[in-house]
Amino acid sequence: MNQVILKAGKEKRIKAGHLWVYQGEIGIIGIGVKSGDVVETLDNRGRFLGLGYYNKASQIAVRLLTTNRETIDENFFRSRLQQVIEYRRRIKPEATSFRLVFGEADLLPGLIVDKFEDYLVVQFLTMGMEVNREVIIQLLAELCQPKGIIERSDLHVRHLEDLPERTGCIYGECPPSVEIRDNGLKFRVDLLEGQKTGYFLDQSSNRAILAKYAKGKRVLDCFCHVGSFAIHAASYGASSVLGVDISEDAVNMAIENATLNGLDNVCNFKVANVFDFLRDEVGRKAEYDLIILDPPAFTKSKQALEGAMRGYKEINLRALKLLKPGGILVTCSCSHHLTPDLFWEIMIAAAADNKKRLHLLERRTQGLDHPVLVGVPETEYLKCFVFEVM
Repeated sequence: MNQVILKAGKEKRIKAGHLWVYQGEIGIIGIGVKSGDVVETLDNRGRFLGLGYYNKASQIAVRLLTTNRETIDENFFRSRLQQVIEYRRRIKPEATSFRLVFGEADLLPGLIVDKFEDYLVVQFLTMGMEVNREVIIQLLAELCQPKGIIERSDLHVRHLEDLPERTGCIYGECPPSVEIRDNGLKFRVDLLEGQKTGYFLDQSSNRAILAKYAKGKRVLDCFCHVGSFAIHAASYGASSVLGVDISEDAVNMAIENATLNGLDNVCNFKVANVFDFLRDEVGRKAEYDLIILDPPAFTKSKQALEGAMRGYKEINLRALKLLKPGGILVTCSCSHHLTPDLFWEIMIAAAADNKKRLHLLERRTQGLDHPVLVGVPETEYLKCFVFEVM
């Protein structure tokens, strides 16, 4: 088998559980190794570290699949998929929509699969998964028996792997929208054209905690997307809910979802830039009892982190100005590069600039269907803090 041999000392991170080998960590590449090939990864003394896919076009040269000597074939992927299906059955026995495969965290680096009722949405994000695309589609159809499988391999990360973007219906029937259930509520989502795979499943358990905070409250849901947090708050007894998002399509879907749940008398939605909206609300001295901030990732690279931190501070600073004592702020970040410690520092600075003191009520992360793999910090990306203004 083709081999990749690491430079001295570069095996430490792999031995600690990480799955990535960077180009600069490789000392020797076997003759004839091509992108997409399975390679043995060895330390500089020739000791076996694992098997993974090689891609010369990517800064992440090898993504490990296993630390065992085994054959990477259809049976390998069948076994892995059976394992992830069984895990989801254990942790979410009643759920009908959830993340089925979470890439590296499920030891299938570069593969994302979301289950939305009877439909699957898949993303093949790396060369290693791309070369096994047909096998994986076949296995998903066999093991999950979906009505349809939709491909949403339309992320920029594919360009970093020297792969074109691709979307479409790849198995069965694929309707333009699907009605799903999240914590017992109904949501119509666009699996073909919606953001990411159509609905943010990673926040499901964080939406459910609004049951403790929303009753009788005036709620503002910023970056509301299709209304998931807003509609949860309304269902838990909020007196009024306003959702704001810059996407007109998302807001139209949110309006439809509020009606679908019989909550259109409580929920209102507005198309606006959240930064501008919060500034205007501060200017008119508006007040809310509960504010939710769930923005998209402001940075996807370390180079852009400083600017992203300014953005996170700005929205939290303005949100705190709109909360009176006893008010609740649920604030989130889905950027891996913004660590929990950095996010905490932002909140300290935002509170200090507002001359407000905060109680931390909860510190949360993504749901269990987006597992965190010890040794791979990139799999823990979602931060969710719940504060009470003193």
